Amino acid sequence: MQLALVAGETSGDLLAGLLLGGLRQRWPGLQTGGIGGPRMAEQGFEAWWPHDKLAVRGYVEVLRHYREISGIRDALAQRLLAAPPQAFIGVDAPDFNLGLERRLKAAGIKTVHFVCPSIWAWRGGRARKMAASCDHVLCLFPFEPELLHRHGVAASYVGHPLADAIPLQPPRAAARQALGLRDDDSVLAVLPGSRRSEIQYIAPVFLQAVAQLARARPALRFLLPVVPGLRELLAPLVQAHAPGVALQWLDGQSHTALAACDATLIASGTATLEAALFKRPMVIAYRMHPLSWQLMKRMRYQPWVGLPNILCRSFVVPELIQEDCTPAALAQACGQALDDTRHAAAVQQRFEELHLLLRRDTARCATDAIAQVIQA
Repeated sequence: MQLALVAGETSGDLLAGLLLGGLRQRWPGLQTGGIGGPRMAEQGFEAWWPHDKLAVRGYVEVLRHYREISGIRDALAQRLLAAPPQAFIGVDAPDFNLGLERRLKAAGIKTVHFVCPSIWAWRGGRARKMAASCDHVLCLFPFEPELLHRHGVAASYVGHPLADAIPLQPPRAAARQALGLRDDDSVLAVLPGSRRSEIQYIAPVFLQAVAQLARARPALRFLLPVVPGLRELLAPLVQAHAPGVALQWLDGQSHTALAACDATLIASGTATLEAALFKRPMVIAYRMHPLSWQLMKRMRYQPWVGLPNILCRSFVVPELIQEDCTPAALAQACGQALDDTRHAAAVQQRFEELHLLLRRDTARCATDAIAQVIQA
């Protein structure tokens, strides 16, 4: 069995790595290649290009890298058309994958898209394009298949693999011991994103908020998980915006940080769902190029940006986006998240319910669906 996969950025690499575990159980001699990262490599995946080539968000940022990304997609398409796999699996990254899938499907290659694009949040017109691109869509959330079926897209709910990978009861004590933290330490995890553009726009304001919190709360401990390859970009920003603050740097280990912390200051994205599955109070924030924000804001269908709030259909945790994302506002919201124990208990209860809803043995469900597509 030969399958090709494309996963963009850290979150896609994580999801694809979990999926590959299930695929290998079904097909022990499985050979896989395409675009991916370290989590996929651990499952024997051969990366022809690194996943961080696709880790770009925002219209302006994409335009700057368009020629390179377009060239990679064309080269990958030619390679797969010359030596067709049994199926192609695009993991998220819809702007890259859907166009590639359409080309491959037209040539008779089975195509599966893992992670339904958020057509329920913005850019709903993409649903029509998916019918020409995807033989099947694997959906992470239970309400998505019905939306796709209305547009003639075959889809199934497979749950979220993170809900299987993250325990229902977070290992707080073990995580704190591993990081050298006391049980009574007050701990804030700071996650400014996994893309270079996010570090550019979000990390400075996060670090300025950290500096304010450190002055107001000298005993507060800060954890800073860093995606491999971004430490060199982040280090000078720490020196510029939070000099002298005792940040505890972690190479990766975002799950350990989320298990150990009392609350987290976190960039909007898949990491917010991870924080929810760890049942942590959080402050969700985001900044991007102003022009990109103006374009995206006009296409929003919902008042929420963060995945936990979208899935719970309410502002369970605060969101501070673009102009509202200021150091003072972030510091104040983080202080409230750390101090309000009643709110923390309510958040934990909502996120436990969400965790149970998303737990479905995703690797097995997804593998079953992929097998049916290949055999059809």
